[in-house]
Amino acid sequence: MTEPLGGNLSRLRQLNTLAVVHALRRQSPLTLTEVAKAANLSRPATEEVLRDLEAQGWVAQVDPVAGSMGRPARRYRFRADAGHVLGVDIGGHTVRAIVADLDGELRHSERRSVSVAAGRAERLRVVDKVIAECLAGAGLTGADLWATTVATTGFVDADGRVVLSVGLPEWTGVHLGEHVSGRVSGPVLVENDCRLAALAETWRGVARYAEHVVYLLAGLRTGAGLVIDGRLHRGFARAAGEIGALPEMGWIRAQEHLRGWSGAPAGTDPDEVVALVFAAARDGDRGALAAVRRYVRDLSIGASALVLALDPQLVVLGGGFSRSADVLLEPFHRELEKRCVRTPEVLPSALGDDAVALGAVKHALDHLEQHIFDPGNGLAAPEPPQRP
Repeated sequence: MTEPLGGNLSRLRQLNTLAVVHALRRQSPLTLTEVAKAANLSRPATEEVLRDLEAQGWVAQVDPVAGSMGRPARRYRFRADAGHVLGVDIGGHTVRAIVADLDGELRHSERRSVSVAAGRAERLRVVDKVIAECLAGAGLTGADLWATTVATTGFVDADGRVVLSVGLPEWTGVHLGEHVSGRVSGPVLVENDCRLAALAETWRGVARYAEHVVYLLAGLRTGAGLVIDGRLHRGFARAAGEIGALPEMGWIRAQEHLRGWSGAPAGTDPDEVVALVFAAARDGDRGALAAVRRYVRDLSIGASALVLALDPQLVVLGGGFSRSADVLLEPFHRELEKRCVRTPEVLPSALGDDAVALGAVKHALDHLEQHIFDPGNGLAAPEPPQRP
């Protein structure tokens, strides 16, 4: 990078530093010559930047390759362990947390069960325990985190407050951003769980090569996350994808077709009936197959509306019911074909129950990419907040 006449030296140095970091994040380890070429910098400028980055802990030298002849060239790698991010998934039955380094490599995960009937205070206590146990398992504290994303059901505003939640008791109005910020350093972001699951599918799931995706959360509740032009779509007021709010779409009642199956033993918990009905449908039980068809019909109406509006490349069937994709996918695809001008490919999620937490990790990493590794900003770790 050539300095412009009268240019700002500090700004030039910042851009050179980011160029080196980006080169090493794309491919490590590299020799000094390889870094200079990848960053489009002179060798002396690259050496100076690497020396500073090494002193700041962003870059480390790699041991020489064993058996190499002559004096081995110094090789450098980006220290992904210089910082960590946390993803938290607050579900109806389970709270999950995952810690990852700056390259997205998972370091530790924890999960705890929670009653679906738990109130706000009890659920937040479980959240606190899971976060603490996950950090301890990774050998970290809250002060070591650079960013955290919390996933939750419901409509969430930009400040991290749950504006509306019908799935969890006493959850409307809880300020998750404020609550979790008291336990970790760095920014705390709060996002809808369906959107984060969609993000995870484009990161490490079946939608990695798709630019336009509709993700369906199919479980004891139904929701959707949208990816348009490779980017998570929230809409003007962060309410995109909330098509289930329309009673006419059938998403509110869809799972009741499964819970109401008459073939389950008397006294079986309605939520446990679902697993039984899928197993019975798999075995060819006519009543179970009819219940699955009714569920699929309701699910497909809202899904078809999204497909017709967005023309996605792919529909991903996620959520707890995706484990029964062998029973659901074929009838679901047939229902889409009845209603859609063009029927996209439909695939089951490959991420299982970790999809939302993985999406939360990716969301936190994307935030750092925009605010630390972006040329418009400096290269500096977030400062821990001042504790009272």
